[in-house]
Amino acid sequence: MEVDRAPTAAAPRESSSAAMAVDAAGGVEKPRFDALMPSEMSGGRPQYRKVQVPSHRFAPLKKAWLEIYTPVYEHMKVDIRMNLKAKRVELKTRQDTPDVSNLQKCADFVHAFMLGFDIADAVALLRLDDLYVDSFEIKDVKTLRGEHLSRAIGRLSGKGGKTKYAIENSTRTRIVIADTKIHILGSFVNIKVARDSLCSLILGSPAGKVYSKLRAVSARLAERY
Repeated sequence: MEVDRAPTAAAPRESSSAAMAVDAAGGVEKPRFDALMPSEMSGGRPQYRKVQVPSHRFAPLKKAWLEIYTPVYEHMKVDIRMNLKAKRVELKTRQDTPDVSNLQKCADFVHAFMLGFDIADAVALLRLDDLYVDSFEIKDVKTLRGEHLSRAIGRLSGKGGKTKYAIENSTRTRIVIADTKIHILGSFVNIKVARDSLCSLILGSPAGKVYSKLRAVSARLAERY
């Protein structure tokens, strides 16, 4: 036998926005912490970077030491010294170093100088975040020996460095050709364009063909950015 039951009145439901307002009003405020200083990271111990000095870069380093020391110590707030016994430049964070990334930037700056870049070009690594140094060897592209290798190096430089300067100016990079090693300083996209041009020259393409291809790529990059 069925029994009729009287419908019970449902409790009025609060809107979700009202509930959220109550939670926001009655909840505990989230703690806000200040950013850690580099001196407070890694248990308060200073962080170090060491850059080896090749024997052929001792004289240029001695001559340009003040130009390296000033931006690193005064602007980036990183300690720097030359360890003559170990033949390396040592970098260390200080109590007043504003950003922990400054240490790596300074190490990249000193390393770029050791690779052969000018101070005026290498110092851009301290000021800009999207600059890198890419290195490769001629043998990574093609195995060449004897006169073939000498001719490839000649094609990369051009008469009086003409080809190298043309690639640098059109791709907004800086290139160092040190025997069979090639170092490129620039942004990621520009490094790729310069490296493709250099690889074409190593593989035997004439300079005129590389120039025309560079002009087309540079125009495309200018439109994109």
